[in-house]
Amino acid sequence: MRLKADLTLLIVSVIWGSAFVAQRVAGQMGSVYLFNGARYLLAALVVLPLALNAGRASSPTGQVANLTYLPREQFKWMFVAGFLLFLGSALQQAGMVYTTAGNAGFITSLYVVLVPVALFFLWREKPHWMSIAAVGLAGAGAFLLSTGGRFEVRPGDALELIGALFWTFHVIVLGKFASKFEALSFSVGQLLVCAILNLGVGFLAEPMMTFNWPLAFAIAYTAFFSLGLCYTLQVWAQRHTPPADAALILSLESVFAVISGWLILNERLALIQIAGCVLIFIAVVLSQFKEWSSGTMDHEHLVEGR
Repeated sequence: MRLKADLTLLIVSVIWGSAFVAQRVAGQMGSVYLFNGARYLLAALVVLPLALNAGRASSPTGQVANLTYLPREQFKWMFVAGFLLFLGSALQQAGMVYTTAGNAGFITSLYVVLVPVALFFLWREKPHWMSIAAVGLAGAGAFLLSTGGRFEVRPGDALELIGALFWTFHVIVLGKFASKFEALSFSVGQLLVCAILNLGVGFLAEPMMTFNWPLAFAIAYTAFFSLGLCYTLQVWAQRHTPPADAALILSLESVFAVISGWLILNERLALIQIAGCVLIFIAVVLSQFKEWSSGTMDHEHLVEGR
């Protein structure tokens, strides 16, 4: 069963990595907010039946729980998480207009390394020495990946890096506050908040999306597979494999983003950029390695931010 769970998580990381290609396709059409709004709204509708089923199972009468059953505190944190999700996803998608799927995948993965840094500065939680080493490696890797060894950061990569900061805060909010509430209803709530904010800004700031099959496919793929399907698969798989195993397998997402960009979009990386990818990947793995023996890490957040 554990092998089956690990293989399932590997499939999840492949889908997440390839989703950067779908986002890149939408980005080349100049779509940011409306694209995000559409896919997060669809994702919320995909997860909604699961949340209703979970509410029915937890209800004393066996009926579907309504909004009055949710704690008032949950609404506050669903909005906070959804707002951070909106900022992270908007910056990520805006960056995809100007950078490659591979770059976006690896730079986004930096949030794993940045979490202990933010926890230290904001909550005074002392980081493990491996986390400190990971930050140094990740910084060097991001420099090589984004600049090719020259001090020149492309606008898309800069947007992805700023977005990674908001993914970082999103992860912290989920870990410190959202974990107190039922996961599926919280997920639907934050997805809806993110969708509404993206659609609101999109209707004001962007021209209406012109329907075409590549854009429709990108919306459907990221909504149904990257968010809806992968959420369900991860919930099942992490019941049967240690959290540290899951972290390392899911960190392959950034590698599959580069492979997918190369195979589907014919994106190329220079050797020095590949070296940067390797450094970032080592940093991500190193930042999780301290959890390998303890197995105490909760990784539900990894699916929430997609």
